[in-house]
Amino acid sequence: MNYLTVPLKSNHKKSDFSCEKLSLDRYLHEQVTQDVKRKLSACFILEGNDNSVKGYYTLSGSSIKKELLPEDIRRKMPPAYHDLPVTLLGRLAIDRSCRGQGLGEMILLDALSRSYDNSMIIGSIAVVVDPLDEDAMAFYKKYGFITLPDSDKMFIAMKTIESLFKD
Repeated sequence: MNYLTVPLKSNHKKSDFSCEKLSLDRYLHEQVTQDVKRKLSACFILEGNDNSVKGYYTLSGSSIKKELLPEDIRRKMPPAYHDLPVTLLGRLAIDRSCRGQGLGEMILLDALSRSYDNSMIIGSIAVVVDPLDEDAMAFYKKYGFITLPDSDKMFIAMKTIESLFKD
């Protein structure tokens, strides 16, 4: 079975998707199209051969308070910046029929690669996630995301992402 990650299109079979996390399913079924139209987020679909949705993720621009960053990173930031630009990986989900195939890692790496490429055009120091639950937190931690102090948010610096994709 071949998969391709593409921007969300009207012919994608969104209603068949279920990752068994109600908020993620409902977002794809009911909300994502409006968010994309309003430019609130961009949605990328892991597309099956029949326009099925095997997975999806959303990206948007955001910012984070400098004081939320760990001290070693905060020290490297210019003092005049109180809010720092980041890319928000808002949602990431894989259809239940595709579990155990490594698609979660594949779609995460796609999101990180796309985020890194975009950081060359529009500044972004990191990718930030707000994990839905402990399972999501463990997933992101496995790929190098660190928890921000005094927050449930996690992040991975663009410098770290860059090292993943260097030739």
